[in-house]
Amino acid sequence: MNYKDTLEYLYNVAPMFQQVGGKAYKEGLDNSIKLDAHFGQPHKKFRSIHVAGTNGKGSCSHTLAAILQAAGYRVGLYTSPHLVDFRERIRVDGVPVPQEYVVKFVEEERGFFEPMHPSFFELTTAMAMCYFADERVDVAVIEVGMGGRLDCTNIIKPCMGVITNIGMDHTQYLGDTLEKIAAEKAGIIKAGVPVVVGEVLPLTRPVFEAKAAEVKAPLLFAEELPLLEDAARGADGVWNYHTKDYGLLLGELQGLYQVKNTRTILAALSLMENAGLEVNADAVKKGFARVCEMTGLMGRWQVTGTEPKVVCDTGHNADGVRLVCEQLATERFRKLHVVWGMCADKDVPGILRLLPVDAVYYFTQASVKRALPAQELMTQGVSVGLQGSCYADVPAAVQAALDVAAADDLVFIGGSSFVVADWLAAREKK
Repeated sequence: MNYKDTLEYLYNVAPMFQQVGGKAYKEGLDNSIKLDAHFGQPHKKFRSIHVAGTNGKGSCSHTLAAILQAAGYRVGLYTSPHLVDFRERIRVDGVPVPQEYVVKFVEEERGFFEPMHPSFFELTTAMAMCYFADERVDVAVIEVGMGGRLDCTNIIKPCMGVITNIGMDHTQYLGDTLEKIAAEKAGIIKAGVPVVVGEVLPLTRPVFEAKAAEVKAPLLFAEELPLLEDAARGADGVWNYHTKDYGLLLGELQGLYQVKNTRTILAALSLMENAGLEVNADAVKKGFARVCEMTGLMGRWQVTGTEPKVVCDTGHNADGVRLVCEQLATERFRKLHVVWGMCADKDVPGILRLLPVDAVYYFTQASVKRALPAQELMTQGVSVGLQGSCYADVPAAVQAALDVAAADDLVFIGGSSFVVADWLAAREKK
C-alpha cells in the first residue's frame, strides 16, 4: 500500500470519530493497554506532559512543545484532530511523521491489531508512542483526545499534567454537568504528578481538589498565580504579555482566548524545573513568538487573506464560539461575512443564538459524515434571526463570500474544525 491507500485502510478498518462520531468511540483502556504491551510499552521510553481540557489544549500543547524545542530538547507532539494531513497529529520537533513510517507501521502490525478492532484514535495513539520512542525524543507533549479518565492517552505516567478548562462539550460521552465533565478530565491526575488547572469554576474546583488529594498530586490553579501581569494586543494583532518571570513575551497566536491559555502555560512553566526540564527565558520568548512556524499549528484565529481580511478559527462549542464572537466584536470592518458549518452532534440551536445577527451568512457543510446538512443549518439559523444562503461545500461558500466582499469587509470561516480544515485544504490546492 502507498500512503493514500494506507489512510483509506485506516479510515475504513478503524473509523475516525471526527468523521462518523459516536460509532467510532470506544470507551475504556483495554485496547490501548494491549497495544502498548505488544509494542513494549514505548511511552515509558521518554518523559511526557499530558494536556486535557475542553478548549485551549491544542494551543497550550503546541506552545509548550515550541518552548521545549527552543530549549534544545527533542520534542514529540501528539494532537488531534488533523486539519489537512493525518501526519499533523504526530510530530517530532515540528516535523510530521514521514509517510513511509505510517505505511510501514500499518503493513507490519495489521496482523496483530485487526482482530482487536481498535478505534482509529487507539491505533493512532499507539503509532505516536512507537514513533516517539523510535525517534528517541526527550519529552513528548500528549494532548488528550476526549475527556481524560478513559481516553487512550491515559496509559502514560507524565512528569506534569495540564487541564486547561471545563466546558459543556461531548456531553453524550462525558456527562451532562460541569462536575461530571470535570471528573472525567481530572482522570489524568496521577499519583504524585503535579498538575496545573487553567480556568476553574466554583462547580469544578472541588472536583480537582478531591482528585488531587486522593492521589497526593500537587495542584496549581493558574488564575491564582501572579505570573501574567498585563496583556495588550499590538496594532499587528500580536499579543504583548508582561510576565513576572520572563519579562515581555510576544505572542504570535492572536485570539483573545490566548490570554487565558498564556496563564495556563506560564503556570506549567513554573513546574518545569521540578519535572526535570530546564527552560530559560530565551526559549520561552522564542516559543511564544514562533509557535506556528516551529510546530505547524493552524486554525487559531488564523488570518488567511487581506482586502478583504479573511480569518478562520476552530472554536466549535459554546465557550469557544462565545470567545470568537467577542473577538469579532473588536474587529473593524464595513460588513461581516460569516462562512459557517457545524457538526450535527453539537448544540446547534444554542450555538447559533450566540452569533451576531448583523452579518451575512454562508451556511455550508464540511466533508465529514458528522456535518449537519447546509440546508438544515440554514433553516435553524434563520429561525434565530441569521440571514444568508446555503452552499454545498466550504470552498464554494468561501468563494461566494469573497465574490461580494469589499476590501474593508471581514470574512470569517468557522463553526467546526472540519470547516476550517476544508478551507485550509482548498487553499493548499490552489
